[in-house]
Amino acid sequence: MVGQPWERELRAAVDAARAAGAIQVERLGNLEHIVHKSAKDVVTEADHLSEEVILATVRASFPDDPFLAEESGHSGAKKGTGPSDGAGSAAQVDPDHRIWIVDPLDGTVNYANALPFFCASVALVMGVRPTVGVILDPVRDELYSAVRGAGVWRNGEPVHHEAKERLVDTVSHVALPSTRWGRREAKLRKAIRVGRVFGSAALAMAYLADARFDSYIQPRGLSLWDIAAAGLIAQEAGVTVTDAEGGPWFDLRRKSAASGIVAAPPAHHAAILDLLT
Repeated sequence: MVGQPWERELRAAVDAARAAGAIQVERLGNLEHIVHKSAKDVVTEADHLSEEVILATVRASFPDDPFLAEESGHSGAKKGTGPSDGAGSAAQVDPDHRIWIVDPLDGTVNYANALPFFCASVALVMGVRPTVGVILDPVRDELYSAVRGAGVWRNGEPVHHEAKERLVDTVSHVALPSTRWGRREAKLRKAIRVGRVFGSAALAMAYLADARFDSYIQPRGLSLWDIAAAGLIAQEAGVTVTDAEGGPWFDLRRKSAASGIVAAPPAHHAAILDLLT
């Protein structure tokens, strides 16, 4: 990846993700503190330590850049507003505006139960578009990285999504709302081979890059830190990425848990959108 555009930013993101991954592997199965964030969500000391090391690593190279991180929120937000405020009005949208968007440990419930499917996610957004994205699966030592307009790499080797010819042969990551989606879910599951839910949106979406998953479908409930790096990785691998209505998949004005993703090869994307209506 040497000589690629945004090389300094990419290197900082890679180093930050790897530093977080080392913490996660060291503490996996040996956590001291698990705190409930909500009825069904938790946070661990590994989340906080991973976020601290990611922010410190990036700041060492780019001390003036702002952050939006899952645990600490927007670095430019007023004290006490918290991560639920998202980037929102605190983020500018002029073309030269830079902001790093970080999910230090995506898949915390998996992690807290020692289930080996979680990742660290680091992205740089320029203006309104993710420009650099890194996803690290520390258990498998697999690092996906992308630069807008330059492609995707897994552990430094270029990868590209190889689409299956028939929708019925596809394996999809499917996370639909629990209410009022029964008919649409039945149609979707009949149209594909099988749907899975792995518990880490960012890592599952990154798996589109090398077609471990053929599509990713989650109409709502995602936050900017879930999708910034992974959506870029999927897009640069040749996948069509939109929201659940077929519109832009990334919007800095969206609040926490207000995003949705439908990501699929161009040949199948429109058909999947139709099945969701």
